[in-house]
Amino acid sequence: MSRDLPETAGQRVLLVEDDPGDVFLVQELLAEVDPSVRVSVAQSVPAAIELLPAVDCVLLDLNLPGSSGLEGLRELLLADPSAAVCVLTGLDDEYLGIAAVGAGAQDYLVKNKADGAVLIRAIRYAVERRRSEASMVRLREEQLVAAESVRLERGLLPNLLLEGSAVHGRQFYRSGRTRAVIGGDFFDAVRGPSGTVHAIIGDVSGHGPDEAALGALLRVSWRALVLAGVDEPEVLPKLQEVLVSERHESMLFTTVCTVVIEGSRVLVRSAGHPPPISLKPGPVPLRPRIGVPLGVLTDTKWEPQTMELGPGWSLLLYTDGLIEGRGPRPNELLWQEGLVELLAEERDVPPAELPARLVERAEETNGGPLADDVAILLLADLA
Repeated sequence: MSRDLPETAGQRVLLVEDDPGDVFLVQELLAEVDPSVRVSVAQSVPAAIELLPAVDCVLLDLNLPGSSGLEGLRELLLADPSAAVCVLTGLDDEYLGIAAVGAGAQDYLVKNKADGAVLIRAIRYAVERRRSEASMVRLREEQLVAAESVRLERGLLPNLLLEGSAVHGRQFYRSGRTRAVIGGDFFDAVRGPSGTVHAIIGDVSGHGPDEAALGALLRVSWRALVLAGVDEPEVLPKLQEVLVSERHESMLFTTVCTVVIEGSRVLVRSAGHPPPISLKPGPVPLRPRIGVPLGVLTDTKWEPQTMELGPGWSLLLYTDGLIEGRGPRPNELLWQEGLVELLAEERDVPPAELPARLVERAEETNGGPLADDVAILLLADLA
């Protein structure tokens, strides 16, 4: 059971007491100090449990028939761990009140020693203490989620393996799912056994943790294929085999763009994915042959397109989450044409800042956060 914390502490009190005289006394004491306090009465713990969602604080007599010692308190807290409970004891049972606080009660009062003001203070203290405990729990949960997010990001987002090459990479990733570190988009870049640089960017259809896991699996599988020296024309067919065998839905597909860079020459294959954009002297979109996405046709081929980038080149790979927000023209999306215009306007932005800047500009044009996952990989020639 969960409850909303009250805006005003202790306005709704549940008195669990079987003695009519004590019930009358507590009601009169509370009414005398604060008439706005509404008191409900239950003569047993089972009856009290039924009323728990509608109250802010429970005044619990520890000497109820059918309950021994702290039994009643444990039953209440088992039914609602977030309940603010203040226990009532007799003069001879004060030790039980101390034990009750150790068992989860917020405070204890000794009957015949508490006037109305003491009762009100105890009730408000119990509610505020429970409020504080709930806030601490939420804070701790948020801290744990943040720490887990860091671990997930470290484990699932790649460290580009470009050492020994003349290519430098910059990356950007933002999941479209609330409180998620990664989505179905993925990217990677590695230096292959022959010294050429291979890169991939892709997007698993759908949104959710299953798609995110599949995207991470495809990225790792692609890296393993490249580093194992699998012939470049065989990489996408084998990646499709992985997709087909591991996807959780038969209709799930993945768009992918791969590039192989040797010097200033680039070989591009596109499986239904937006093509890269050459930034120098551009920005100019590359025009590879666009094939069907992975997972659609088992016997398809993805034809390569080889292009010359020129010295000092820069190449931008991205997923469609970057370009599917609203564009600068009414009733039109940004699309690749709008992205090229943004790149032309931001041509003086340093490469290290460009991916994040593009997302910022796309969000400004969209009028708010982008809805889909966004992955950007910027590769540049440092030779």
